[in-house]
Amino acid sequence: MNNWILPLIVGGATGVLSGFGVGGGTLLLVYMTAFAGVEQHLAQGINLLYFLPAGLMALPAHIRNGYIAKEALVPAIGAGLLCAALAAWVATAIEVELLRKFFGIFLVVVGVMELFEREKV
Repeated sequence: MNNWILPLIVGGATGVLSGFGVGGGTLLLVYMTAFAGVEQHLAQGINLLYFLPAGLMALPAHIRNGYIAKEALVPAIGAGLLCAALAAWVATAIEVELLRKFFGIFLVVVGVMELFEREKV
């Protein structure tokens, strides 16, 4: 009966992080694949669906505070759509184990960059 409590907590925590714009979806993906036993391809699909309402809920606050560079929207959206479609095609074409390794390498690289990045003034 209580098997919904941990996913509820993880969903709430990643929602807060998504609202801050710091990669809550990535952490949700790690939780689903490493701790909840969800297969990588399925976890990616769930993560994409999760991000839509989470991003839409955070967007008005970011617009209100002037954190949206409107001149960058069209190029960024265009590039994002094209690359997302290409990456989705590649992700569904490669084996799950290879995909997991690529994702793990990505997480390590991002983590190292965060540790050693100089603070911008």
